[in-house]
Amino acid sequence: MEFEVPAEQRAVLEEVRQFGENEIRPVASENDSAERYPYEIMEQAAELGLIGSQFPVEHGGVGYSLLERAFLTEELFAIDPGTALCITSADFGSEAILAFGTEAQKETYLPPVATGEAIMGAAISEPQAGSDVSSIATQAERDGDKWVINGNKMWITNGSVGDYFVVLCETNPDAERRHGGFSQIIVESDRDGFDAEKITGKMGMRASDTAELILNDVRVPAENLVGEVDGGFYQQMQFFDETRTMVAAQALGIARGAAERALEYAQEREQFGQTLSGFQAIQHKLAEMFTNIEAARQLTYKATWGVEEGHDDDTSLSSMAKEFASRVAVDVTNEAVQIHGGSGYVNDFDVERFYRDAKISQIYEGATEIQKGIIARELLS
Repeated sequence: MEFEVPAEQRAVLEEVRQFGENEIRPVASENDSAERYPYEIMEQAAELGLIGSQFPVEHGGVGYSLLERAFLTEELFAIDPGTALCITSADFGSEAILAFGTEAQKETYLPPVATGEAIMGAAISEPQAGSDVSSIATQAERDGDKWVINGNKMWITNGSVGDYFVVLCETNPDAERRHGGFSQIIVESDRDGFDAEKITGKMGMRASDTAELILNDVRVPAENLVGEVDGGFYQQMQFFDETRTMVAAQALGIARGAAERALEYAQEREQFGQTLSGFQAIQHKLAEMFTNIEAARQLTYKATWGVEEGHDDDTSLSSMAKEFASRVAVDVTNEAVQIHGGSGYVNDFDVERFYRDAKISQIYEGATEIQKGIIARELLS
C-alpha cells in the first residue's frame, strides 16, 4: 500500500490551497449565511480542473484515480466544507453514465460539467425513502419512444441549480426480485413538468444547493435510459463503496480544517498571562484531535486504496472509514469550538461553520447506523 501523495498532485494541492485562501475563504461565511450557491467560484474551480476530475481526458477530465480524488477532497473540505461540496458534487450521477452510459450520453453530458457549463445531480432519495432505496415510488412508464416520469425526489444535492439528473425510477412494479424493477434515467431540468423547490434552513453545508424535485408527467427520450432497463438498483449499489470513501475524505477534511484553526487560535489567544496552548488541558485536546485525524486518514486512504484495487474487504473498510471519519469530524469540530470558547459560538470564526457542517457526514450516503449494520453483516457472513 502506498498512500504518499505523488509529487505532481502535491503541486495541484498547493494550487488548490492558494485558490482556497484567495477565493474561497474570504466569501465562505457570507455564502453560508445567505445560503448562496457560489457560481463564480465554480467557474474558477472548473478552470483549475477540479470538477469532474475523474472523467477521462476525452470527456474533459484529468483522469484522477479514486485515491487522488480523496486527496483533493480532503484538501477542499479543509478550506470550507460548503463550497467544497459544491465543487465535488457538480458531477453527481456521472459515475452511472461513465460505467453504464452510451458513448453518446458520455459525449453529451460529461464535458459541459467538466468545463463548468453545466451542473448535474443524482436523484435517489424520496420523502418516504432515504436509507431504504428499494422503497422509492417514483414511476417511469414507457410510452412509445419516451419515458413518462412521475414522482418526488427529496434532499437532492444541486436540485434547484442542476441542468440534468440521473433519476432512479421504478420501471417494473411487478418484478419478481425485490430490487429488480428499477432503472436510472437522465432527466433534464428544462423538461415540461419538472420543478425544483429549494430547501432552506439547513443546519450546515448551506452554500450547497439542496432541493425537492417534483416530476409531473415529465417526458424524456427512450435513449435517456442509463444501462439496462430494470438494472438501476444494482447499478447504484456498485458505487456505494466509492461514494462512502469520498464522504470519509470529506469528514477527514472537515476535521483537519477545524483542528488547524483551533491550533492556530490556541497559539494566539492569551488568558491568565499565557496562550491557551500553554495549558495542559488544551494541549491534551489538541493531541487527541490530531491523533484521531491521523487514524481517520489512514483508515480512509486504506479503504480508498482497497476499493480501487478491488479487494474483498472493500465494502467493510469503506463503511468503517465512513463511520469512523464522520465520528471524528463531529468530535473534533466540537472540541475546536470548545477551544475557541465564546468566540467559537459565533460566525466570526470558521469553527462555528465547520461544527454545523460536520454533522451531515454522519447522515448522507448511508447513516452511521447503516454503516455499523454493514460492518456487522460483513463480519458475520
